Amino acid sequence: MMDFFASMYANGDWGLLALRLALAAIFIMHGKGKFKMWKMQPSAQMSSGMVSLMKFLSIAELFGGIAMLFGFLTQLAAIGLGIIMLGAMKFKIWVWKTPFASTEKIGWEFDLLILAVCVALFIFGPGTMSLDNMWFGL
Repeated sequence: MMDFFASMYANGDWGLLALRLALAAIFIMHGKGKFKMWKMQPSAQMSSGMVSLMKFLSIAELFGGIAMLFGFLTQLAAIGLGIIMLGAMKFKIWVWKTPFASTEKIGWEFDLLILAVCVALFIFGPGTMSLDNMWFGL
């Protein structure tokens, strides 16, 4: 039984690839979804500063997700995406007063999980199945 777990540890690059691909899918989809903000005008519901932030996030999330997809500048992308998640959590906790988990509202537990994936990829790097490994030998 222990041999099985030891062999799984030896194949840790598959785990890093799975984390990268899942994170990429999340940020690519959320980044693309924010592109509709480019047509929005400031309103009572969304200030000009918030519209500008959403425009910036549409680009940062899309390109950060693409970087994760290919394992390109992975640790740098992980820092950027992690900062985005810290901002999202701050907004949900202090502005919206959202609980950690709730049946009525979307909590910030998902944001925390995404942040943890960013931290793991920052620490462990992209793994061997990445452009970072191919170009930089990481």
